[in-house]
Amino acid sequence: MKKKILLGAIVLSLVAFTGCKNGDANKASTGAAADTGAAAGEHEVVKVGATAVPHAEILEALKDDFEKEGITVEVVPFDDYVMPNTALEEKTIDANFYQHKQYLQQQIDELGYDFVSAGDIHTEPMGIYSTKYESLDEIPDGAEVIIPDDVSNGARALQLLEKQGLIKLKDSNDIKATEKDIVENPKNLKFTIVEAANIANTYQDVDLGVINSNYALQVGLNPVKDSLAIEGNDSPFVNIIVVRKGDENSDKIKKLVKVLTSKECADFINEKYKGAVVPAFETK
Repeated sequence: MKKKILLGAIVLSLVAFTGCKNGDANKASTGAAADTGAAAGEHEVVKVGATAVPHAEILEALKDDFEKEGITVEVVPFDDYVMPNTALEEKTIDANFYQHKQYLQQQIDELGYDFVSAGDIHTEPMGIYSTKYESLDEIPDGAEVIIPDDVSNGARALQLLEKQGLIKLKDSNDIKATEKDIVENPKNLKFTIVEAANIANTYQDVDLGVINSNYALQVGLNPVKDSLAIEGNDSPFVNIIVVRKGDENSDKIKKLVKVLTSKECADFINEKYKGAVVPAFETK
């Protein structure tokens, strides 16, 4: 009888001990999970839609700097000027980085997006290119010129052509100017409207193409060396980080912009693009 009592006591002790150990293990496991969650929470993921050059390149080059600020930037690639805003509207990305202020305003006016700029990052001077001529003085009467089909970049192309003395616009500052607003055309230039993304691959078939620098860079053109004329560094067409209204005040977007307006970012842009892309911010 004493043996049975003693055996029962031992069994109960073992059960109690095992229960304590399991409880401690569960607590430790829960604590570890909590710690892991906290660690993960320190690095919020920011999904940024970007065209390949230079935007995605800039984001990829600064990944370590983003991590130091406590965010992980996930680059979502796009190859046109339409889908990045659609994705932002549909909330599949947190921000996009590909457009200038004037294009954003055009999109807001036409499509009603409730977007804002979170920060000025860089300019990409637009250039005039030709595979047939080495200077604009050689351009013949009746030459065909390709310009972008979207309103803001089309107007920008016409303004650049005007600055080179090839045409005169009714209002040189009109960011919605089209070829219908040309009041003087001494060389009788003929204009063909093409999607901005396609001009770099088709301008060889005509006399001149006016190309956004991001697309020029994508096909191996050096905007500074290969263009017949290029916008100055004071171009008002500044590329920006765009977010849904209200998100510009979020911690992760502020950290994103902080890195993109840092000395490290400016140094990368200057060293990588050598004037084809120009920082639009001052560093201390």
